Amino acid sequence: MKKILIALVAATAIAGCTTAEQDAAGGAVVGAAVGGLATGEVAGAAVGAVVGGAAGVLLGSATRRGECRYRDGRGRIYIAACPRGYY
Repeated sequence: MKKILIALVAATAIAGCTTAEQDAAGGAVVGAAVGGLATGEVAGAAVGAVVGGAAGVLLGSATRRGECRYRDGRGRIYIAACPRGYY
């Protein structure tokens, strides 16, 4: 159980700044918790983290309608509302 808690804390600590990275980190934490609790093993937590991270990215991007990614003059990417009629 201690190993699972350490894995959860580590996954939370490396949560990214971008929305996709936050979705992946959140999904990985939830997946690790579910996998660890279901199997009682670190391997189950690891598999749950991978599956949860992938699901977090896919579900997170599918639920954000009306938001588009833009790149400014310096190459930085930011998210803002899409132009009218573009989804």
